[in-house]
Amino acid sequence: MTKVLVATEKPFAKAAVDQIKTIVENAGFDFALLEKYNDKSALLEAVKDATAMIVRSDDVNADVVRAAKNLKIVVRAGAGYDNLDLDACTANNVVAMNTPGQNSNAVAELVFGMLISMVRNAYNGTAGTELRGKKIGIHAYGNVGIYVAKIAKGMGMEVYAFDPFVSADKIKADGVTPLDTVEELYSTCQYVSLHIPATEKTKESINYALLNRMPKGAVLINTARKEVIHADIVKLMKDRSDFAYISDIMPDNKDDFAPFEGRYFFTPKKMGAQTAEANINAGVAAANQIVDYLKNGNTTYKVN
Repeated sequence: MTKVLVATEKPFAKAAVDQIKTIVENAGFDFALLEKYNDKSALLEAVKDATAMIVRSDDVNADVVRAAKNLKIVVRAGAGYDNLDLDACTANNVVAMNTPGQNSNAVAELVFGMLISMVRNAYNGTAGTELRGKKIGIHAYGNVGIYVAKIAKGMGMEVYAFDPFVSADKIKADGVTPLDTVEELYSTCQYVSLHIPATEKTKESINYALLNRMPKGAVLINTARKEVIHADIVKLMKDRSDFAYISDIMPDNKDDFAPFEGRYFFTPKKMGAQTAEANINAGVAAANQIVDYLKNGNTTYKVN
């Protein structure tokens, strides 16, 4: 029996679940669903006989992997995959994948939703500023960064990007100006949209020294991970009354931002991928990747 388990504490939309179920069953596999579980023991029980698993932000740690004796593949429906224990997956011969690109437009639109609200003073009746003609920097020019660039260009902004893993020619082909160093990006751009993953190298890398390079009226937009922001951003906001920080990730030290009312905004939970379209796209992609791997051995999106 090949069983595909969808295990989501934060459920997919019903339309997404229905499509995933159809894909799985049309492939000749059994479909199982675990939603809104409040205890880890429920997940450990559900994975015991699972061959494949689809999750969202659920923690697939070593305990979960060890409990899933038949598990061959786990797919995180989304771009980030720091909730997957890659070492445990590798040690237990489990392929780990993500679904890059499926949430990209949703995240990019949120970048500008938050940014416009900030530069227009949350629509409080006072005069704000326009984005046309301003410089925006994209830190990491991946799937989301490409969408951010398209929207920014449509708004008449000057668009710059830094990504050591993307060729300058590729960036230029999109009408974006590539920069050679991360320091140059932050020194050049009044607005920076952050899209780096949380790795040992990037955690706390967005710090006082880097952010203080930004021009007057700076806004940092973080739809990446909270772990990449150094806690000394609070000191920067104290030292620079012109600096603003907006994010769809609530920081652990959120109370430290209270003195800076009007210069920060955090969504109550991670919101980048919270659209009906992204919800369906990521879930369907995860199901298709599982079927393709189990039937054809395709490991295109393997991350371990």
